[in-house]
Amino acid sequence: MAIRNIVKDGDPILKKTCRKVEAFDEKLGELIDDMIETMRESNGAGLAAPQVGFLKQVCVVEADDSKPPVELVNPEIIAEDEEQFGMEGCLSFPGQYGLVRRPRIVTVRAQDRHGNWFETTGEDLEARAFMHEVDHLNGVTFTSLAERMLSPEELVSGDIPELKTDEEGEE
Repeated sequence: MAIRNIVKDGDPILKKTCRKVEAFDEKLGELIDDMIETMRESNGAGLAAPQVGFLKQVCVVEADDSKPPVELVNPEIIAEDEEQFGMEGCLSFPGQYGLVRRPRIVTVRAQDRHGNWFETTGEDLEARAFMHEVDHLNGVTFTSLAERMLSPEELVSGDIPELKTDEEGEE
């Protein structure tokens, strides 16, 4: 396993649509293992293949440390429910955060590294990560979906009015 370089904002690969995976071989397994290691080393909740320079429909999500990472090959979002609104960032956009509206519950149909089809459902952060990473595979970044980007001052203070849930400003 190896740590891969993460592609940063401005690289055209982040705007491209990925190709379906057809070869479920050792090279695919190695890419997935490297992506998991890179995601963990970077303290991310997910990582998509274009973020490490590959235009393949592959992403990994590890939004819950108590569960093993979810490996998604050729993923399709098949169900969405409820809504969440919150701060989102990306390993390819270091230091940048925006307010993004996403489904709170998401079901994904995908293949594993061996080509077997499965379905999985995520809630809250995991649902957000599923959507975020599948977006990457379609050339969509969170910055294009953000209702607004947060300023450095807001990030330091944590004072983000849109995230307040009652009149006293409690979350």
